[in-house]
Amino acid sequence: MPIGSSSCAMDALSRRGKGLMLDWRFLLREIWQGRKQAMIFIFCVALSLATMVALNGFRRDIDRGITGDARALHGGDIILHSHYELSPGLRQAVERVQRQGRVAQAADTWSFYSLIRSVNDQDTLFANLKVATVGYPLYGRVELQSGRRLDQALQPGDVVVAADVLHRMRLQIGDRLHIGEATLRIADVVTYESARPVDLFSFGPRVFVAAADLEAIDLIRKGSRVSYETVLKVSREGEVEELAAVLKDAAVAGQERVETYRTAGSRIKRFFDNLLFFLSLISLFTLLLAGIGMQSSLTALLREKEMTLAIVKSLGATRGFLYRHYLVLALVLGMVGSAAGSTAGLLLEGYLPRLFAGLLPPGSRIEISLLDLLEGMGLGLAVVLFFTFLPLSRLNRVKPAVIFKREVSDGSRRAAYYLTRAAGLVFLTVLVVLQLRDLEIGLWFVGGSLALILVMSLLARAVLQFARRWTPHPLALRLAVRSLVRPGNATRAIVVTLSSALAILLAIFLLERNLRQTFIDSYPAEAPNLFSLDIQKDQRDGFRQLVGEDVQMFPVIRARLVSINGKAVQREKEDVPRGDSLTREFNLTYRDDLLPDEELLAGRALFRTGENGRIGLQVSVLDTVAEMGDMEIGDVLRFSIQGVPLEAEVTSIRTRTRSKLYPFFYFVFPPAFLEKAPQTYFAALHRPRDEIPALESRIVTAYPNVSIINMAASAAELGGLMQKLSGIIRFFAGFSLLAGALILVSSILATRLARVREAVYYKVLGARSSFVLAVFVHENLLLGLASAIFAVVLAQVLNWAVCRFVLEIAVRPDWLATLTAATVTVALVVLLGVLSSALLLRQKPADFLREQSGE
Repeated sequence: MPIGSSSCAMDALSRRGKGLMLDWRFLLREIWQGRKQAMIFIFCVALSLATMVALNGFRRDIDRGITGDARALHGGDIILHSHYELSPGLRQAVERVQRQGRVAQAADTWSFYSLIRSVNDQDTLFANLKVATVGYPLYGRVELQSGRRLDQALQPGDVVVAADVLHRMRLQIGDRLHIGEATLRIADVVTYESARPVDLFSFGPRVFVAAADLEAIDLIRKGSRVSYETVLKVSREGEVEELAAVLKDAAVAGQERVETYRTAGSRIKRFFDNLLFFLSLISLFTLLLAGIGMQSSLTALLREKEMTLAIVKSLGATRGFLYRHYLVLALVLGMVGSAAGSTAGLLLEGYLPRLFAGLLPPGSRIEISLLDLLEGMGLGLAVVLFFTFLPLSRLNRVKPAVIFKREVSDGSRRAAYYLTRAAGLVFLTVLVVLQLRDLEIGLWFVGGSLALILVMSLLARAVLQFARRWTPHPLALRLAVRSLVRPGNATRAIVVTLSSALAILLAIFLLERNLRQTFIDSYPAEAPNLFSLDIQKDQRDGFRQLVGEDVQMFPVIRARLVSINGKAVQREKEDVPRGDSLTREFNLTYRDDLLPDEELLAGRALFRTGENGRIGLQVSVLDTVAEMGDMEIGDVLRFSIQGVPLEAEVTSIRTRTRSKLYPFFYFVFPPAFLEKAPQTYFAALHRPRDEIPALESRIVTAYPNVSIINMAASAAELGGLMQKLSGIIRFFAGFSLLAGALILVSSILATRLARVREAVYYKVLGARSSFVLAVFVHENLLLGLASAIFAVVLAQVLNWAVCRFVLEIAVRPDWLATLTAATVTVALVVLLGVLSSALLLRQKPADFLREQSGE
């Protein structure tokens, strides 16, 4: 034991007798002598805060610059939405409140997709058309390259386009475009649109068309896929909810949606909320692992001080004296770590726009505020108090007898230990719930994280139990195994942290690879790669002649599911972030037989034939929607087709045997009952990629109202987005691996004295430095192997479960990537362990023995 530390402790005790509560000389001496563990503790605190501070500040920046102004996102106070023209009742209600002066302004829009063509028909582009009346948007802005307002530039005969239209079609302002049956002039270019701050969820760039040209383009036909929207600006803010309720009473239930800017869903807001929420989960997981690092490093620091603690206790130091000084020591280190972590978080926040490049609008600004720094400091101190409470509670277990007995202090656990654990768990849960702002998911996260750590801990414990009984033949390996189970070694913490972090990273990577291989890289060679929508009934034969007889054509009738066995389908909120919904509008179809990739799960045939040979009103449902609505054979489903009710009995349940890239329908009816219903046709065909542009041009020239989706191009865009998102997620998940590395270094430093003693004894007995190095290499190799194996097993289980039960796609284990990740992990653990132990190899036996005898 260092002489200076004990003399300093005695000085501290004498000053305590003089009424001094704290002895800073004693604290500084303790920090200096344990400076390596103190640095690791500081790094762990900083690591636990960096990503969380960055994400919290970035979330505020997103709210402030992109999603925070709900009125600007939706363009009005009240939003009326439908896939059909507004019903007479709702339209009359709007006109009535306008006459009453309760609505100051209104604007109508029609949104749909269509192919636009250059005048020479050489270039075509699938675009997102928005037809708008004068005054749109009522809130927010559409910024143009010329600096004019939208209603100034958008005159009859003109269009305003996104810059991507000019780039991809090699056009410029003043050139003309074929849109439907009309030829319109490009009058200006959109540089920013508050309702569409980022272009993530659109198949094509924006094109604004004046409402006066709606009839001329002639693109809206019976059954066309159009989003009709009317936005209202109320005269008095306090009447928003009241007016919305009045209009909702006039709307057609299930067909027309009336919402306010507060309740309306936004795909952009939902996207960023979900992404930042998921990244927050990862940062909390990093905090948890870094917290284990804090506990490990502080425990190691206190273990190094056991001799000092024993001497101080033998000189009369009370438990309060020790708690007070070492708590202040932890808080001082915690404040330094919190300041470092908050600063690192602010720097990371400044880097996030580059990391999110392509997902944020150009010119996005990051504002770093004092609030972010103060919030990070406060969170850091709270985290330090939580994760250091247990190590400090063990101070009382150090006995003065340690001075004379070269043994570890009492390791028994009393009731206070378990009470402390329980209180800590409650504190952690509150912290997580506050951070995620969701009680249910917060509880699931805490439970899942604890379950993960518990499983890994039990596996690590089983391995250590085996290691205690294992006696391998090579001497270096046998000594390495004994080193793993030496008292004070943080083997279990290292394995738990490294394996948990690596498992999460590897699982994310495997899921991204599975999604990419299913929908992008493994796009079936024979699968349709060109879909055509909104083909009118009288265009069916001509369309088939134009594209070829091999085209698959399906009738489409749009309807809503009203009830199941008389029980109304509950209208869920539109901003539910996950999964499909029974409340949305479905595409019904009719036919007599199964598709080549379908088979029956229930029912003897697609439809049941009566005794007279006639087929009654029946419906066959896909297993996916059957699970959503808990549907069974014999259930009665009630649909609404543009207000016309239709009831049918479920007589079969189908499943699919091929990729979802092939056409499929949830509900299939017998032809006799839907042939005369309002309908359009959906066509699917496969063509070589180099033939698609010319075919698109021929289709849109002959049938301007038909919308065409190039699935090959869409798959490529989706792949780019998936790659970008997975890169962001891996970046944040990588911080959790640093926690494992810090614990590894901490463990080596914590057992430094024992390792030096072993190295010296090996050398005294004739071993060379190469043998000592081999022992250290074997020890870290075993650590890395255990961590990698546990991580691989857990990652593959997670990959299988999510692919099988959530995504419902084929599971590909990707053993090559898995083996590569495991090998790299083992190599890094060995390298880091050997580098941390390098100084121990330089210890000369004579110097060490002289120091030990001098104590």
